[in-house]
Amino acid sequence: MQLQYNTQQSLPNTRSWKVWWELIRPHTLTAAFVPVLLGTILALLEGKSNGLLFAAMMLASILIQAATNLFNEYYDFKRGLDTEESIGIGGGIVRHGMTPQLIMNLALSMYGISLLLGIYICAASSWWLAAVGLVCMLVGYLYTGGPLPISRTPFGELLSGLFMGFLIILIAFFIQTGYVSNIAVLVAVPSGILVGLINLSNNLRDHDGDKANGRKTLPIVLGPKKATYFMGIMFSVSYLWVVGLIVTKTATPWILLVFLSLPKAVAATKGFVGKTEPITMMPAMKATAQTNTFFGFFMALGLFISYLM
Repeated sequence: MQLQYNTQQSLPNTRSWKVWWELIRPHTLTAAFVPVLLGTILALLEGKSNGLLFAAMMLASILIQAATNLFNEYYDFKRGLDTEESIGIGGGIVRHGMTPQLIMNLALSMYGISLLLGIYICAASSWWLAAVGLVCMLVGYLYTGGPLPISRTPFGELLSGLFMGFLIILIAFFIQTGYVSNIAVLVAVPSGILVGLINLSNNLRDHDGDKANGRKTLPIVLGPKKATYFMGIMFSVSYLWVVGLIVTKTATPWILLVFLSLPKAVAATKGFVGKTEPITMMPAMKATAQTNTFFGFFMALGLFISYLM
């Protein structure tokens, strides 16, 4: 049965900035700005940086992530997945009376601005990036849109990590240097993993509802217990990868600063153990996003320190 929403107003109680802030799911935006920051610091190590391109790339990435969240809000409502009691959603439609069309228009507007920023980035670097950027935007839409949304499959974590973690670092690096270095590729790997784990944490929380609606997300395929083990393993791979970069003298020992984020990774993994109610998993989801933020920040800080030395 299609859920009902208030058709009498499309902009209810918008006096509160919190309504709009929650709508874009701010805890997911770390998946957008951390990779851009890392790519820019890596470019700086090569003696090349461009403040305007950095700002354009940062804004475009955040807008694409926010738009993806809005597409998710729109299509989950249309498919009857979101209710007023749903945990972790923006709630613009089911809680604040916004029309689905408003949500879609906001998402498309963000994509439109991102497209303009992309044109500027391509004009200042390479038009080959146009194809890459369009693919990224298409994947963002197809995550919840289209006949077979990626969010219904076990590949959500892989594709979100690839496009919103790994690839963004390389794009941010490329637009400022004109090439892609080996170190940029290697540093991008743990970022891709951690962005994918943000997606995994969301799917762990939504396991029961997704299963009831016929989805085949990774936690449904593996089961919540094995999916939580998998999360712990992938966190471990991310930190061990950093150790490997240092042992092979690929990167500076200063990037060991990332281990300051380890308590958040531990809290994220433990926070899902034995939990079945979505509301009880919210602290673990927050810790997962914070791990990505702190890991990326300390990685960037360590690289920047090495640049100064």
